[in-house]
Amino acid sequence: MSIAFREARPPSSSTPFWLFASLLAAYLALAGNLPLWQRIGEIAGSSVQRWAMTASMAVAIAGLVVVLLAAVNWSRLLRPVATGLVLASAFSSYFMWTYGVVIDSTMLVNVVHTDAREVQDLLSVRLFLVTGLLSALPLWWIWRRPVARLTLGRQCLTNVLGMVAGLAVAVAAVMVQYQGVASLMRNHKPVRFMMNPLNSVWGGGVLLAESWPSKAIAMTPVGQDAELVVPSGSSLAPPPMLLLVVGETARADNFGIGGYERATTPELKTWRSQRGLIYFDQVSSCGTNTHVSLPCIFSPLTKDNGGDETQHQENLLDVLQRAGLAVLWLDNQSGCKGVCNRVTHVSTREAEDPRYCATGECHDEIMLEGLEQRIAALDPVRAARGVVVVMHQMGSHGPAYYKRSPQAFKRFAPECDRQSLSECDESSIRNAYDNSIAYTDHFLGKTLEWAQRRSDRGLNDVTWVYVSDHGESLGEGGVYLHGVPYAFAPQEQTHVPMAMWASQSTRNHRGYDWPCLRRHANEPYSHDNVFHTVLRLTGVRTTAYNPDLDIVNGCGLRWPT
Repeated sequence: MSIAFREARPPSSSTPFWLFASLLAAYLALAGNLPLWQRIGEIAGSSVQRWAMTASMAVAIAGLVVVLLAAVNWSRLLRPVATGLVLASAFSSYFMWTYGVVIDSTMLVNVVHTDAREVQDLLSVRLFLVTGLLSALPLWWIWRRPVARLTLGRQCLTNVLGMVAGLAVAVAAVMVQYQGVASLMRNHKPVRFMMNPLNSVWGGGVLLAESWPSKAIAMTPVGQDAELVVPSGSSLAPPPMLLLVVGETARADNFGIGGYERATTPELKTWRSQRGLIYFDQVSSCGTNTHVSLPCIFSPLTKDNGGDETQHQENLLDVLQRAGLAVLWLDNQSGCKGVCNRVTHVSTREAEDPRYCATGECHDEIMLEGLEQRIAALDPVRAARGVVVVMHQMGSHGPAYYKRSPQAFKRFAPECDRQSLSECDESSIRNAYDNSIAYTDHFLGKTLEWAQRRSDRGLNDVTWVYVSDHGESLGEGGVYLHGVPYAFAPQEQTHVPMAMWASQSTRNHRGYDWPCLRRHANEPYSHDNVFHTVLRLTGVRTTAYNPDLDIVNGCGLRWPT
């Protein structure tokens, strides 16, 4: 018996793959990369160089898109993937146009960890208009004209030939302008992450590889020898309390206490002049987004040693809890990124207090409501040894900065009251952002007053620390928001505010040499210092402690031998 194999014949209405891939790749390379072409136009010296560079990169991008399409050229896969590439290009183009950002794995992490409220802040008519204009026609064409299907053998051959041809075209296009392209990639690194849709594919691949569950990884313990010690001469003093406020999207450049021309931080300045608050004005963040910076702040590792990539390691809160302290995390943000998973944590975002949550979003003062009761509910044995309270702010989270400040703190006008920053001029954007900093200043003043009262009542020796997770771009160089890869991030996104305060009784009992600390306030510090400084401030001794990274080390704090 013989079996006859019949070649699959494409219907007359179908499109040959080579035509489908070529047309779609050309569209994505040209219309899908308008921000890239604009950037190259700004960089290139002459018009001839600009057009030559644009043509070379457009052909190279088109060739690589053909490679992608050929790799997924199967009956139920091609059109969904092509749809994804079109939408990725449209959305990436919008955000690159509007905010000056680039698309890499870090930015995609921000997308993955964005909650519903943050998404609402990004939605605008302009978003739907731009993405619709860029994607509607190609999407209609993709689903209107099916691609011809072949027998398995010819399908495989077509796919391989498509990948080889696309790669050959891309290589040839780059080689024609190799010197110019190499110089561009070397001297203007952000351009690497502006090539749609290749940037989204590459970033998504990196993100998937990093999160792929290969096998269960045990949490690496930190500070297993942690113990609570009592500084010399303070055995009769109240137990220690640390109030650590973690700011959100607060950049040091806009803090009046640090030299900014506007009076955005009058309360902090008053606390510095009258009550001894110390402001550190040369502090660098560990990352440019919360997903990286927040875990890094609490990591025992420095940024250079992997603190910005900590995933399966215990952190500062684990060490403090292991030493016997009571730890409480209050979150008015979208979560603690795993930092608070093993300690008592409470979210205040869904509270219904009309004083602070009238607009559907709670302002940061909500974290002070019922705080005494929350502390009283902690393990009394641990609380008798000492308490650590962490407050994670909503702060100045953008782009809807106007939502981050109550009406009473809108000192600078007019302010941008739109989700889309591109609809506002730079002065109104800065006004809205500065109003959010002014409210943060008020909130920090309230936390300092609470700490002072706690210390005056003799309940605890209270030390207060504030540090922001990362900064923010407000249009400098055409860049907005944050999340630019750290290697070439602007200083507006990495220069963050940090401050420290302790009551006079706390300084006396704990042996702080406050004038010494003040003399060191202008030295360069970073998130690397937080872990080790907090251990000293709370009286926790462990081999995980590094005295070289402790800000108060050497400033008179009596430590038992």
